[in-house]
Amino acid sequence: MLRLHKPRLRQLRVVALATTGLLVASALASPASNAQTVPQAAPAPALTNTIPGVDEIVSSPNLRQIANVPKVAPLDATNSDIAFQGRYAYAGNYNGFVIYDISRPSAPTVKARVLCPGSQNDISVHGDLLFLSTDSSRSDDSCNSTTQGANVKESWEGIKIFDIKDKANPRYIKSVETACGSHTHTLVPGKDRKAVYLYVSSYSPRAEFPDCQPPHDSISIVKVPVKKPTDAAVVATPNLFPDGGFPGSQTGSATTGCHDITAYPSKDLAAGACMGDGILLDIKNREAPRVINRVRDEVNFAFWHSATFNNSGTKVIFTDELGGGSAATCNEAVGPNRGADAIYDIAGRGDARTMTFRSYYKIPRANADTENCVAHNGSLIPVLGRDIMVQSWYQGGISVFDFTDSANPKEIAFWERGPLSADTFVGGGTWSAYYYNGHIYSNDMAKGLDVLELNDWRTWSAKLTRYQELNVQTQPSYLGW
Repeated sequence: MLRLHKPRLRQLRVVALATTGLLVASALASPASNAQTVPQAAPAPALTNTIPGVDEIVSSPNLRQIANVPKVAPLDATNSDIAFQGRYAYAGNYNGFVIYDISRPSAPTVKARVLCPGSQNDISVHGDLLFLSTDSSRSDDSCNSTTQGANVKESWEGIKIFDIKDKANPRYIKSVETACGSHTHTLVPGKDRKAVYLYVSSYSPRAEFPDCQPPHDSISIVKVPVKKPTDAAVVATPNLFPDGGFPGSQTGSATTGCHDITAYPSKDLAAGACMGDGILLDIKNREAPRVINRVRDEVNFAFWHSATFNNSGTKVIFTDELGGGSAATCNEAVGPNRGADAIYDIAGRGDARTMTFRSYYKIPRANADTENCVAHNGSLIPVLGRDIMVQSWYQGGISVFDFTDSANPKEIAFWERGPLSADTFVGGGTWSAYYYNGHIYSNDMAKGLDVLELNDWRTWSAKLTRYQELNVQTQPSYLGW
């Protein structure tokens, strides 16, 4: 049974910092043979809160900002995803990427800025290699390319590979073109550790696009030999929806490939957020992933965007990017069940595993109509004995919530900036908020890199877990009970 937690008055920490530099299912279906029905949610009570002023920072007492590094030209375009390795954070930007030295989280420094335009520049790292996704049609595969229509056969989109052994001087060494480009990619280590695989998600095929023809129900798998990355190539294009995905509706996107995939390599499992479908994948054979369960939400989900497992692999959270991240959906008119997270329990073993809907989670604060706000990228916080996640909500800020009880998720901390404008809709806010080795790192689309410190008795044990490398969509396991 779905239970809605009451929105509460926000506890404000007014930092008074003017930062100058700084979208229930009546039919939630697996394949039609085992469709499940969930009771319709009751109307939610009105949201009550005070919206902060332009650029004003507010937070719960247990979450505070300790650093900000503003964007600078030429990487002054939209910021995107983040990856981590040792003392470094690698932050994507539509114009390239930045390498930050975060050995002192309260005072990050820039190690390198690499100009290489090609949105979104979704990013991951492995050893001395860095991977970028290009999902905007370009004149060629170079870092000097210009915009060129996808209707031109010679146009290029796909994966770029850099050697980052010298952090101050990354070298572009290889490109791999993929069908429909690469909106996002997920790094999956090979079982023999001699290669890594990139599961490339892309969508929006059109008959007039020579390299992105409908139907596009597949992903591309790029194999990268670790010792000879220049031999990287597409080795498979598995069709995940041979019977067709969700056909689309007035409120939901049609499935034409996937938007994002989160892999849990140690469990040979992955979850795909595929626009109109949420899927569970067996990835034991890295070059031949298999769909073992599929769910839909034809009432409240508009665009299945991303996924996060809990540490035991018994739950998965899918996000709905209602409005594509460019609309004000954190308000009373939209309500608590759209543009939200959906929490599913995973039961069974092997190919008999199924996902069962338990609840929605959305930040319990209304945002201004001038602010884009919707569920976006987040990560599990490695807390012993509990399921806790930190997540970006664009201009809705950063939310930390406990979903140990799948039916009753509760926010335990938050941090946000006020709108970029009080009068005009302006897009911005945090793209990714991830927990890494004791701190939360946020790549704000407009304001740059933010570093936050979480001090809460429920999350203290997370400080015991240290990673040498973290690509959030390549979910690691940690010690639990």
